[in-house]
Amino acid sequence: MGEGDGCDGWVLKQPMSARSGEFKKHRPALPGPVRDWNLLRADGEGSWAEARWGGWGCRAGRGCGRGGPDCVAGGPRARSPLPLQGSAGTRSGVPSPPDAPMAQFVFESDLHSLLQLDAPIPNAPPARWQRKAKEAAGPAPSPMRAANRSHSAGRTPGRTPGKSSSKVQTTPSKPGGDRYIPHRSASQMEVASFLLSKENQPENNQTPTKKEHQKAWALNLNGFDVEEAKILRLSGKPQNAPEGYQNRLKVLYSQKATPGSSRKTCRYIPSLPDRILDAPEIRNDYYLNLVDWSSGNVLAVALDNSVYLWNASSGDILQLLQMEQPGDYVSSVAWIKEGNYLAVGTSNAEVQLWDVQQQKRLRNMTSHSARVGSLCWNSYILSSGSRSGHIHHHDVRVAEHHVATLSGHSQEVCGLCWAPDGRHLASGGNDNLVNVWPSAPGEGGWVPLQTFTQHQGAVKAVAWCPWQSNVLATGGGTSDRHIRIWNVCSGACLSAVDAHSQVCSILWSPHYKELISGHGFAQNQLVIWKYPTMAKVAELKGHTARVLSLTMSPDGVTVASAAADETLRLWRCFELDPARRREREKASAAKSSLIHQGIR
Repeated sequence: MGEGDGCDGWVLKQPMSARSGEFKKHRPALPGPVRDWNLLRADGEGSWAEARWGGWGCRAGRGCGRGGPDCVAGGPRARSPLPLQGSAGTRSGVPSPPDAPMAQFVFESDLHSLLQLDAPIPNAPPARWQRKAKEAAGPAPSPMRAANRSHSAGRTPGRTPGKSSSKVQTTPSKPGGDRYIPHRSASQMEVASFLLSKENQPENNQTPTKKEHQKAWALNLNGFDVEEAKILRLSGKPQNAPEGYQNRLKVLYSQKATPGSSRKTCRYIPSLPDRILDAPEIRNDYYLNLVDWSSGNVLAVALDNSVYLWNASSGDILQLLQMEQPGDYVSSVAWIKEGNYLAVGTSNAEVQLWDVQQQKRLRNMTSHSARVGSLCWNSYILSSGSRSGHIHHHDVRVAEHHVATLSGHSQEVCGLCWAPDGRHLASGGNDNLVNVWPSAPGEGGWVPLQTFTQHQGAVKAVAWCPWQSNVLATGGGTSDRHIRIWNVCSGACLSAVDAHSQVCSILWSPHYKELISGHGFAQNQLVIWKYPTMAKVAELKGHTARVLSLTMSPDGVTVASAAADETLRLWRCFELDPARRREREKASAAKSSLIHQGIR
């Protein structure tokens, strides 16, 4: 009986005759009501049949009309077995319980005979037992038998008879995406919004010169031409348009080879340094900037109380200066853009200016109250940062050299860098702050344009993007270990990557549009990052102690790393291939020719 019935019956076993279908009464009439008789087995004469007894004519409409006093319809005992009480008989013309199951059996037999089919249904799927038997028998020995198999087998026939169909690959093997579904990470929806809003604005009658000026500014700020920007980036990347096309998006291309047969050009990056120089007694101080490479291909290195010059072209070494007072040491060095003057910061709060050709000190500028750990040039303005947290601007052309004081740090200023266009100065300090200063004071004086507080450690690594003057890269110390890319115009953090170690220095490579960073414990390695994805390109290992400073050669090919293991290693990690070198030389020659024609 199912869940919710008012009464449960008894299960009885009695011998029966399969021919007559009549029960042999070997026991007296069963007490209690009979509800349902289900013949479960009838194997022949003398076999046993199981009958389930229930109630007939129940007062609650559940078929229990002859129950004992303990049968309560719908009560809490409705699910429990009933006691054997009551007697068999008839009530209101209802047949007695022994006759009721016989009538039920006759009804089921008649129903089965009416529903029985004389022939199988055509084109019907086989029964489950037939499919199991066919699978257990194995495949057909003849291919023709498999080919002539009926389509009613419930399976779609394969393309080749007798051959198991291969698994269809629904996911592409390469993460290139679908041809018609763009990559969200590479799409530029901000540019799309700007172009849509620009169409609704009235046209301004501007002169061609002003339009070119605005286009140059937009290219400098955004890093790409907005009018030719690809809004949706699909799986395939088109080739660069040839020279002479007004719009690179309207160029038609024809594919000559399949993508699978195209070979990727791999760039070789040496894992070993090109040269190793000794740097004895170099100070293991994170806050100092002890190396710089001039435009004349001369490398300046500060070793304790001395400054040495190494000519990378000839290999000559020259000692430029040595501190006179015992205990004093050189804390920073910086070349002027032309490469003929060297600025030297000392531990006794002095800034010295040296003429390298004559090996002569030109002047000694004393305006700081603590050691000068960072220096940076902007034309004839020399900016110096000290342990006191102040930044001083020195005009080296005049006697009163101290022209400005910038107060934005509460601890030592360990990183200084002027933007390539000379409009902004970035400073990093031991107070975990990054300040962006204007080149001229505003109405409120010398106030930072931007202050970034996301770093959790000292910020020494500060570098501007050479081809996009509003992009700044900074790196944090041991407590932070992150490299962050900033847009100084909007103040937004474009990206942040965990370097997993102390970031000591950052440089940009204009040849490949990459970054290289120097790190401390535990790997003491140099890491090359792809911009703007910040994907790791290569790791250069060799130093046995933390990297203190990085500097790049004037041709942008070699990077010099000074480390606390008292070695100076030169890495040729941005070597140009011959084709790219010829293109760069051609572009440089065309630019110099254009400048020469403009001067004439």
